[in-house]
Amino acid sequence: MLDTPLMLVELSVMEQRYQAVSLVIHDGESVVEVARRFNVSRQSVHAWLARYEKGGLAALADRSHRPKGCAHQMPAAVEAVVLEMRRVNPGWGPRRLLHELAREGISPLPSRSGVYRLLKRHNLVDKDARRMRDRKFKRWERGTPMEPWQMDVVGGILLADGTELKCLTGIDDHSRFIVCAGLMARANSRSVCTHFAASLRTYGVPQEVLTDNGKVFTGRFGRNKIEVLFDRICRENGIDHLLTAPRSPTTTGKIERFHRTLRTEFLQGRIFPSAKAAQAELDAWVHTYNHDRPHQSKDMAAPASLFTTDTGRPADATALDRTDRSTDDWISRKVTAVGVITVARQQISVGRHRAGHIVDVHVGIDLLHVWDGNELIKTAIRDNQKEVRKKNAATG
Repeated sequence: MLDTPLMLVELSVMEQRYQAVSLVIHDGESVVEVARRFNVSRQSVHAWLARYEKGGLAALADRSHRPKGCAHQMPAAVEAVVLEMRRVNPGWGPRRLLHELAREGISPLPSRSGVYRLLKRHNLVDKDARRMRDRKFKRWERGTPMEPWQMDVVGGILLADGTELKCLTGIDDHSRFIVCAGLMARANSRSVCTHFAASLRTYGVPQEVLTDNGKVFTGRFGRNKIEVLFDRICRENGIDHLLTAPRSPTTTGKIERFHRTLRTEFLQGRIFPSAKAAQAELDAWVHTYNHDRPHQSKDMAAPASLFTTDTGRPADATALDRTDRSTDDWISRKVTAVGVITVARQQISVGRHRAGHIVDVHVGIDLLHVWDGNELIKTAIRDNQKEVRKKNAATG
């Protein structure tokens, strides 16, 4: 009769643990001997004995190695506050959310990376929303307030009647304090300079003003190279008027970045009932921007905490008064069918293609400047000055 071959049976982990426990309890072997036989530590055998005594055979099964708690895990109440803040303010990132938590006295305060992980777990991080900074861009900033102001004109303020308003904006380069946010129906020289003069009266005169090459800001690149009203205000108040290079919007990057914030946080999806209501709401928003809103590039400080006018000279009241009186010398004329307007009994041809247009005329002492919106279309010598020049030429 042939002997039956022996079958090797592999015991499960749970069975091996039970076998070890049984040797200690039923066979009376020592823990040291059992630990040596199963090639485990004495602490493991003691742990199996305690688990078997407490829960029986089922307690010897494998358990999850996941820790019961995490020391740096954000409390559920804080998570709820963060998610609610993000829901109300979709543009806030981890740094802003952490700053607002600290302002509200939330404790314990989570880490910035913890807030980011929370947003990521709830699919609230859009990797494509943030554009990577071009490494060739060099960031610059003046050391004190009232050195340069950056100024520009932005549109997109819509009224219920379909009108689109423009806004002259100005920002202090050092503190990011908004020094000007004035609405106007048309971004002509008169409207722009009215808001500019009001800012000078309120905050004083900066050392420099940086703008683009728009015709409301400068006439240096026009055909006749005239001095526009904005340049005149700068000259009479001792302000250095700096201009950007053509097609270089990054030079005035701070005011352009403010325009982005203005559109996303104030203008997006809004239509205002009137220009007066729009200006009132804009003023309130700018006050919050200046005094309450933390600025990430300034270590989360509000612009008003960094802006002082001590370094700025007071505005030349005489010069500004002359400027304001000069705005009374602006008149509007409708172009006739043959392309002519009449100013002080003087006819000026501006082209038949502008028939029916309303143009603005700046009546100076010597010259008449005709503007169609932001475009300077004509500069003419006044008739009385022509007679003076003829007399001077005859006597000379």
